[in-house]
Amino acid sequence: MARAKALGGTVINADSMQVYRDLEILTARPSAEDIEAVPHALYGHVDAAERHSVARWLLEVEAAIAASRDAGRPPVIVGGTGLYFAALTEGLSAIPAIPDDVRAHWRARQEVDTPEALHAALAERDAVMAARLRPSDPQRIVRALEVFEATGRSLATWQAVREDPILPLDDTVDAVVVTPDRADLRERIAQRFAAMMDGGAVDEAARLAARGLDPTLPAMKAIGVAPLTAFAQGRLDRAEAVDAAILQTRQYAKRQETWMRNRFAHWRRVAPP
Repeated sequence: MARAKALGGTVINADSMQVYRDLEILTARPSAEDIEAVPHALYGHVDAAERHSVARWLLEVEAAIAASRDAGRPPVIVGGTGLYFAALTEGLSAIPAIPDDVRAHWRARQEVDTPEALHAALAERDAVMAARLRPSDPQRIVRALEVFEATGRSLATWQAVREDPILPLDDTVDAVVVTPDRADLRERIAQRFAAMMDGGAVDEAARLAARGLDPTLPAMKAIGVAPLTAFAQGRLDRAEAVDAAILQTRQYAKRQETWMRNRFAHWRRVAPP
């Protein structure tokens, strides 16, 4: 926000969960005061019943960047979803849409099979992608299985061919990865989640659960939704739910840092204020 204020710019979201209007508290979306102080775009505009995707986000962000520039406001794109930034600056693979029946089959398998079993199924069909993916990453494994079944080609093959990027790094003023101290990050994660609990995160998770949506939807997999729903329904006590959500967040932060370090090694690193 400070950078956007200094530039007279617009903050544009690049976080795959902050797009969902049902997840205001659990994703720490910008507050009304933030939005009043600085223009924001692409926050909370998608219903949790929808499967938002990187391909859809690229269409949205291209329009948001153009609108910001037309208004004389430099776009300041911020978020935690590395895939969005990779697609924005490097281009996206033109993978065909997955038929609903194929998607439903593998999402149902994800609910009943262990990640190891899904990884074994992938290894039988697509050894290249199986070698790239950890057995503990069911979401990406299922994605690879869907693509192989729908197209008969490895996801790796599709990923090798990319469309032209919307915003090549050469067209940017700065590309930055924020790199907090790990010990400080762990403490800030705990403080952030405590603030969420005080701010109504349990009620938000309960409202989302009450909609009875497909549990495989992206919004239903947001960090904190499952343990806080379990707490709201009496299946976990408060301390257990909070501990589980904090652990999920720390594990995600670790994966995120590794991904950013490997994929965006050439981006500038800065410590947070």
